[in-house]
Amino acid sequence: MSAVTLPKQITVPEFRAAKGRGAKLAVVTAYDYTSARLTDEAGVDAILVGDSVGMVVQGHPTSLPVTLDEMIYHTRCVIRGTKRALVVADLPFLTYQVSTKQAVRNAGRLLKEAGAHAVKLEGGVRMRNAIRACVEAGIPVMGHIGLTPQAVHQLGGFKVQRDAEQLLADAAAVQDAGAFSMVVESVPSDLGAQITASVSVPTIGIGAGAACDGQVLVFHDMMGLFPDFKPKFAKRYADLGGAVRGAVEAYCREVRAGTFPAAEHTFK
Repeated sequence: MSAVTLPKQITVPEFRAAKGRGAKLAVVTAYDYTSARLTDEAGVDAILVGDSVGMVVQGHPTSLPVTLDEMIYHTRCVIRGTKRALVVADLPFLTYQVSTKQAVRNAGRLLKEAGAHAVKLEGGVRMRNAIRACVEAGIPVMGHIGLTPQAVHQLGGFKVQRDAEQLLADAAAVQDAGAFSMVVESVPSDLGAQITASVSVPTIGIGAGAACDGQVLVFHDMMGLFPDFKPKFAKRYADLGGAVRGAVEAYCREVRAGTFPAAEHTFK
């Protein structure tokens, strides 16, 4: 069986053009060099460096405490492990909502200092000016509508969003402002299909149904690294959590029994 030859690094125009070809886009959210390298070698189309790092890596209940400097750090790590995938970095809470100048300045830092290829920010109609300002400054933007985690307190929790009129207006605003794609999170599948049909840029679904132009999952969710947390929309493709726990238990047993290190692990 011959090895699969993957194309060169995916660009923003190529990512956007996938919808016209009817090609589905596979996106993974990752936060470090190792997971980025593994997912990139596996052939994902894009890696999203999400501010969900606050929950998945830092242990916070929401993404709100994450800072821009932390996002720059994690994006640098991901960039080092990536050769092919488009890398999109999240703008964290309160780094783009104050003014369009603030949005451009901070989005620019993610490209200039971290090496991201594009940024993602949350919000539809209310964020169209920020999206447009970034795009006009030469910064590619991925939008994010539906459940927007940075607005968790305003939304009353992590809830499915069902206001079709508002969601369609948000999708249109994100597209018209110049975004090259958009994440659609936690909406009924029929509404996800309606949103996807209403715009010419790719929709990347997470809990938005199979009709979206692509899908995104968090690396830790799909690998089973959080056995006690399993969102309805997340499919577990491996049980690495169980494997890691078993490996560490075996290590502890061998250390305590004096069987590790053995001769082959010892310098002479």
